[in-house]
Amino acid sequence: MSDIPVIDLSKAPGERAAWDRPAWVVYLWAVCELLFVTNPWQISSGLRVRILRAFGAQIGADVVFRPRTRVKFPWKLEVGDRSWIGEGVWFHNQDRISVGHDVVISQETFLTTGSHAHRRDMALITRPIVIEAGVWLTSRCIVLGGTRVGRSAVVSPGSVIRGILAAGGLFGGNPVRDLGWRFPSAPNVARESMGYQS
Repeated sequence: MSDIPVIDLSKAPGERAAWDRPAWVVYLWAVCELLFVTNPWQISSGLRVRILRAFGAQIGADVVFRPRTRVKFPWKLEVGDRSWIGEGVWFHNQDRISVGHDVVISQETFLTTGSHAHRRDMALITRPIVIEAGVWLTSRCIVLGGTRVGRSAVVSPGSVIRGILAAGGLFGGNPVRDLGWRFPSAPNVARESMGYQS
């Protein structure tokens, strides 16, 4: 097995390329995140939102952020009005994450925009995530970079989401698959026309 190569991680391109802010801002955010956002105490959701906004997050009106939330880079996060962010949700956003209005992201869901060029040099590769209005990502979902979840779609617990999910659909599994419609009376729009990929 000695002929199988091993990538020297000391030579892998660093993640600082994704920071988009001076090091002191990133370190100050790490302290504020720990004290006010990730903190498990039931302190004010409004305080969490104010701290996130102070570091550049675009957060709409009446958004609820529960305790133990993590946000890698708040300046790459957008959350629309009236959305609910559940306890323990982790926005690992080395690229932009855009969350529409009236979205529910349930507890322990993990959204990650970054991965690595695993066949070459382990360089960081990032792709944005878009969660459209009215979506419900139930507990402990994993959302991978490059994903777009269509308007008012629902994804069942523990699903691994990659690609494009059609508006109004029910999805679940690993890999995620089409389980039907959230609103059976909704117009029967062809999934292929929405760009759905399983």
